[in-house]
Amino acid sequence: MAILEVKNIEKHFGKTEVLKNISFSLEKGEVLAIIGSSGSGKTTLLRCLNFLEIASSGSIEVNGETVFGKDIKLTDNIMRKNRLHFGMVFQNFNLFPQYTAFENITLAPKLALKNGAETAKKSVEEIEKFGEELLKTVGLFDKRDFYPCQLSGGQQQRVAIARALAMQPDILCFDEPTSALDPELTGEVLRVIKELKGSDRTMIVVTHEMNFARGVADKVIFMADGVVEEIGTPEEVFSNPKSEKTKAFLAKSLENI
Repeated sequence: MAILEVKNIEKHFGKTEVLKNISFSLEKGEVLAIIGSSGSGKTTLLRCLNFLEIASSGSIEVNGETVFGKDIKLTDNIMRKNRLHFGMVFQNFNLFPQYTAFENITLAPKLALKNGAETAKKSVEEIEKFGEELLKTVGLFDKRDFYPCQLSGGQQQRVAIARALAMQPDILCFDEPTSALDPELTGEVLRVIKELKGSDRTMIVVTHEMNFARGVADKVIFMADGVVEEIGTPEEVFSNPKSEKTKAFLAKSLENI
């Protein structure tokens, strides 16, 4: 059974159709790369999955449970619960400047514990131990007590990845995770994402890094004008694209590498 089933998702802003009949599935442990030009709908799709935007129609299933569809009443509580399925890593880190790296990572789990959430860990000690493990995973245990302003952009993004993992989501989502970084800092973030794949995590990565998408993803979606123009393995999409739009996009993107 697929961990994620997206069926016929559409999103309208007024009369503007941003997403048109988007469908795909993802198995546990797979990495999906979503590529395409700016304005193609990539980020909007990610935000609809994470309930930062609400799709206009269609359905979303996680582990066989429908979390969005025509018969689902989306109360605030249900949306908060649905968001726990998805960890989100943003372009610009979005760390809390007043908290240390460790505090940024452990804040949400501690709030969940305080509020009695079903998914909360059992104790503060357990949360803090997991937070330390995550800092080691992203290679920043020595920066535990540093504030975001004391960290490089790449280090901040690695803290943001650890923070997203702290709630143990079913699916980890990245929205252009290297777009705000200098080229020399991009590699350290991409290395962490590659290592996470080795730990059997399910991930969706919106990216402009073509070599990364080709080398790490199990599936690639090319979006254009709000539709899935092409979907397949990296070999199928990069080496044998069928769509003329895909061919044109790749020709332009790969010549800049």
